[in-house]
Amino acid sequence: MMTLAGAMSTAELGISLSKMIRENKVHAITCTGANLEEDLFNLVAHDSYKRIPNYRDLSPEDEQKLLDSHLNRVTDTCIPEEEAFRKIEDIVLKHWIEADKKNESFFPHEFLFKIFASKELDHEFQIDKKDSWLYSAFEKQIPIFVPGWEDSTLGNIFAAHCINEDISSPRCVRSGIEYMIELANWYKAISSKNDIGFFQIGGGIAGDFPICVVPMMEQDLQIKTPKWAYFCQISDSTTSYGSYSGAVPNEKITWGKLDIDTPKFVIESDATIVAPLIFAYVLDL
Repeated sequence: MMTLAGAMSTAELGISLSKMIRENKVHAITCTGANLEEDLFNLVAHDSYKRIPNYRDLSPEDEQKLLDSHLNRVTDTCIPEEEAFRKIEDIVLKHWIEADKKNESFFPHEFLFKIFASKELDHEFQIDKKDSWLYSAFEKQIPIFVPGWEDSTLGNIFAAHCINEDISSPRCVRSGIEYMIELANWYKAISSKNDIGFFQIGGGIAGDFPICVVPMMEQDLQIKTPKWAYFCQISDSTTSYGSYSGAVPNEKITWGKLDIDTPKFVIESDATIVAPLIFAYVLDL
C-alpha cells in the first residue's frame, strides 16, 4: 500500500512512481483528492504551469497577482485554472451528469478512469502518459482509495454543481465510507494470501485512513486480521502532541494498527528527493 499526502503529484512524483506501478511493486494507493486530480492536471496542462523558485519571498500583493492571473500556487508551482481545472471540469461533468441520470454511482477515481478509457483527453496530453502515476494505475487497474475527496478542487466543483442542481443527487459519487468498505474487502482478500507492506509519504488522512482498516476489522468486526507486514514513512513533520504525521510508529501499536515486532522505519527528509531514490533502489536502476 502506497499512501500519498502533500503535493506529490504536482512535484511530479509520477515520473518515478509510475515505474513502480508498471513493474508491479505497488499494489494499491491511498491518496488525497488533491494528489488524485493534480496528477491528471499535470498530464494535460504541464506546459502552462508556472514555476516560482522564489516562492518564499512572495508578498501578499504578489500572491494576489497570481490569483488575478488565474494561477493557483502549490509551493513553487502554479497550476493554471483554465488549462487544468476548467478543462477537466468540462469533461468529468459529463460523466457525473450521465451517472446521475442513470442512477449509477462510482468512486471519484473511477470517473477519471472512465475518461482514460474513453480516450477523450488523449489529444490533450502534454507529457508522456508513462510519467503519470494515475494513468499507470489505470492501465494496471490497481485499487485506489481517496478519503476526503470532497476537499479537493474537483470535489468543490462537484458540490457546486449539486448546489446549482446540474446534478440532482450527490449519490452519483460514492463516499469515503464506501471507500473504507472497499478497502476492508481488499485487505481481507489479499492478506489471506500475502503479507501487505505499508509505505507512507507524508501523513494526514491519506496515511491514517488505510492503516485504520486493520483495527477496524479486528476491533469492530471482530475478525482475526493480519497486521501490516511493515511500516515505512517519509516525513519532515516535527513530532508533536496530536500530530498524526509527526507521531512515532510505536504510537500506532496502542491503536492496533501495528504489532510490537512489525518492522518500522521513519525517514526524516523531503519525500520529493527520497522517494525517487528508494524507488530506483527497488527497481534496481
